[in-house]
Amino acid sequence: MLLEMQRRIIHADMDEFFAAVEKLDNPALRGKPLLVGGDPDARGVVSTASYEARQFGCHSAMPMARAIRLCPEAVVLPVRGGRYRQVSEEIFEIMGEFTPLIERLSIDEAFLDITGTERLLGPAPRVGADVKSRIKSRTGLTVSVGVAPNKFLAKLASDLEKPDGLTIIEPDRIHEVLDPLAIRKLWGVGPAAAKRFEKLNIRTVGQLRTASPKMIRTRLGPVGEHLQRLAAGLDDRPVTPDSRAKSISQEQTFPVDIDDMVELTRVLLDQTQQVARRLRRNRLKARTVTLKLRYGDFTTLTRSATFDEPTDVTELLWREARGLLDNWSATQHRPLRLLGMTVSQLTGRAGVQGSLFGDLAQDAQQRIDRAVDEIANRFGDSAINRGGPK
Repeated sequence: MLLEMQRRIIHADMDEFFAAVEKLDNPALRGKPLLVGGDPDARGVVSTASYEARQFGCHSAMPMARAIRLCPEAVVLPVRGGRYRQVSEEIFEIMGEFTPLIERLSIDEAFLDITGTERLLGPAPRVGADVKSRIKSRTGLTVSVGVAPNKFLAKLASDLEKPDGLTIIEPDRIHEVLDPLAIRKLWGVGPAAAKRFEKLNIRTVGQLRTASPKMIRTRLGPVGEHLQRLAAGLDDRPVTPDSRAKSISQEQTFPVDIDDMVELTRVLLDQTQQVARRLRRNRLKARTVTLKLRYGDFTTLTRSATFDEPTDVTELLWREARGLLDNWSATQHRPLRLLGMTVSQLTGRAGVQGSLFGDLAQDAQQRIDRAVDEIANRFGDSAINRGGPK
């Protein structure tokens, strides 16, 4: 516990990221309700709703057609994944100026471990403020930052004063901050889980913290035990950069459950591209691809496939990931609360032995990846992008 309290973790979460980039590129959009996402005529969903649109009840993962009915005056824009990734890379470069211990959670959020940097960077609250100001001055975008003794508390803190917030949770104020919060504020608790807690007369984080551990274990199992630890502010997970990780993953929790395969496939394609580029950036290859699928009732499934030889080729990773998603959909399709893609059994490129004569098709894909990476590194991700799912 003492070691945990000595940690200083920052969670940085960009505000309305897709919409913010659109406003940055087109200042005429500022102050207007924006909906970034798929075509409403093709059952598209909202990827990001600007804060102006949220006032009308619009939110991400909502069917675009419904969001337009709620806010008819909204400006509807398509997702420009390449442009968002370009800005994301710039933001992560800025974060890297503070610490090399950065764990990416998605295109627009990350954990930073700044433990032990006080002599160089100053107190943790000041570092959090400096992260905000540096990102704002260089990109024109705002970020909400939470500073706390562990990852769970830092992530929770960053969400308490959005947008453009800076929230500090000191070790001696953990229960003071957590106890009054609604149970939905716990990481991963959605509407279905909140209803299960309400049946146990648990509506706040403090009520869960002080509930009988035996009752929680009996009624909710390991998930309940995990959530009760979070309710007490306990989280001993380290911040793990890609270069030190045993796996690399991208996952997304949706505000409402999604069952549209077009949108799920689009999300998975974007996750696969990000994971593949992170592999190549760190000169790693992976043997195993795993999908993580979570339903609204917290039931979580994983589906995996393993290659004969490790790879960092986007097309090969995508082929396996898409196959796993299609197989799941054919047999166990239900609306998803969370979708994630992970690669594991990592090895350095130098440790990979190729076949004697090689694979011409794979060689071609590797050349494509190298070309795409080079173009993206020189001109930004928006200069070139993979076609969407069909």
